[in-house]
Amino acid sequence: MHYSKLVFTVLVAGTAIAHPGPHDILPRAEIQRRSDMAKRCASHVGSFNQRRIAKRAMQKRWEGSGHNTTIEITTEAPYYETIQNNTCVLTPEVTRGPYVWPRSQTLRQDITEDQVGVPLWLDVGVLDMATCEPLPNALLDLWHCNATGSYSSFTGLSPNTGFMALLSELNVTDYQAGVTDLHTDDATWLRGMWPTNEDGVVEMKTIFPGFYISRAIHIHTQVHTDWSVRENGTIISSNTVSTGQLSFEEELEQRILSLEPYASHTEINRTTNAEDYVFPADTKGGYNPVVSVIPVDEGDLSKGLIGYITIGVDTTAIEAFRK
Repeated sequence: MHYSKLVFTVLVAGTAIAHPGPHDILPRAEIQRRSDMAKRCASHVGSFNQRRIAKRAMQKRWEGSGHNTTIEITTEAPYYETIQNNTCVLTPEVTRGPYVWPRSQTLRQDITEDQVGVPLWLDVGVLDMATCEPLPNALLDLWHCNATGSYSSFTGLSPNTGFMALLSELNVTDYQAGVTDLHTDDATWLRGMWPTNEDGVVEMKTIFPGFYISRAIHIHTQVHTDWSVRENGTIISSNTVSTGQLSFEEELEQRILSLEPYASHTEINRTTNAEDYVFPADTKGGYNPVVSVIPVDEGDLSKGLIGYITIGVDTTAIEAFRK
């Protein structure tokens, strides 16, 4: 099975709540403006993706417990000089959701900690849409749930209970996304940040996400510029130029969820991309937020996956963050 189509995504800043209800999307004119930006950079993105896949040299080092093992990766990933029609992604207003917690977002590339699941290496390129050039020193910020649907820092909240029901249980009647504090602990797994290198690329190691009630499988992401961090690696301030969610193909998800510990999450049914209320907004105009994935071993997905995606950011669309 082949999951290696090239994907280009433009993720934009947003602040409305994403998980418990509907969210705002950008006006049609603004979506068209960013679509035109993406098309202008098409050849640059195609070349950018091609160089990154080739540079990996079909080899990946796995950092194990106290020892290193080299895994050979072979693939026939297609190389496109320009973006294909179904690989140019424009994400309308998609928000960071209620499970963002900046105090737990630490500066590191391996965000796995003790979480069990299928290893996932994300190779993320960041492109400045104003120049169509790779954007160095942009801070990529990722967070997602574990294999059974829980978020670190919110482990006291059940992934199988609807968000509005959770608010009711907590006696919260005036919830505001990004303002109301719902965190229950200081766990930091599956959260982290790392800057892009001089080529505008960053690699993050995590596990394939699981799912929770009412949402399809996804990874939250933000891109920050002009950022600074404390000694403990958490962010002090930044200009947030991108906020969005990355998704995966249904066929791949079905295969992954047949493995443990994903398969043990049987309390609720999984929401598919087609059923999700955020994913359709991501795909307006024929665009697609799905990460390109190449299995380390096609015959054994438990050995891990490599995901490629390019995030095109509008560096003029700034949401200032101060903490």
